[in-house]
Amino acid sequence: MREFFSRVEDGCEIIVETDINAYAYSKKYAWLLSIFIKFDAADETQEGFEEFLETKESLIIALEHDEKAKYVGSRLVDGWSELYFYADDSKGLDKIVATILAPSNYVYESHTVRDTKWDFHYKNLTPNELELAHIQSDKIIYLLEEEGDDLEAVRPVEHYISFDTPTQKEKFLENLKLDGFVLKDEISSDEFENGIALLKEHSVTRESLHKVVAELFELIKEYQGYYEGWSTTLVAKES
Repeated sequence: MREFFSRVEDGCEIIVETDINAYAYSKKYAWLLSIFIKFDAADETQEGFEEFLETKESLIIALEHDEKAKYVGSRLVDGWSELYFYADDSKGLDKIVATILAPSNYVYESHTVRDTKWDFHYKNLTPNELELAHIQSDKIIYLLEEEGDDLEAVRPVEHYISFDTPTQKEKFLENLKLDGFVLKDEISSDEFENGIALLKEHSVTRESLHKVVAELFELIKEYQGYYEGWSTTLVAKES
C-alpha cells in the first residue's frame, strides 16, 4: 500500500510502500536504484501531471518485471521527483530506465549503489512513529470528509495513550500541563495496557490535528509512552 506523508525537516513529501518487508527483501534485493526526474509531482494542477503518472507507472512495471526490482517509494524535493527501487542486480537497470524515460524528453538521471542493509530506506523513506500517527490521522480525516463532516467545527476529540508500566502513566498524568487536555478515562484492556483517554476540544482539519498530535506526542515520549490514535463524533456542515 502506498502512503503519503510530509517530512518537514527535510522539506520533502514522501510516498512509501508500507507493505514492503525490508528485512525479507534485503536478502534478495541488495542494490539501490535512484532515479531523479525533473518534474514537480507535488503540483497536481500543472500541465502534464497525468502523463507523468503514466510514465512513472510504466517505469515501475518495467523494473519490477520478472521480480528484477522492487519499487519502495518516492520523494518530491525542490521540483524533482525521486523514485527508489531495490534490485537483485545492477546490470541492465540503466537501459530499462532509458527505454522508458528517454522518449519522454524528461530531464533525468539515475545511479545504482549497493545497499545490502537497506540503510537508505530506513533513514529516508520509512515513516517514524509520529509520521505514522499523522498518516493514520489523515485517513480518519478523509473518512470524516466523505461523511460530510465540518472539519473546521470545534468538538470534543479523544486521544488515546498507553504505557508499559503504571508508574510511567502516573508520572505522565502528574506532569500533564498541555493546554486544554483533561483526563477522561483510564483504560485497562488487551488493546490498551496502562492506557488513558485524554479529551480536548479542537477542530479536525489536517493542520489542527497534526499540530495537536505533535504537541502531545512530544510529551508522551518524555514518559516512554505510545500514542494510539484519536476519535471523535461527526459534526454535520450547516446547509
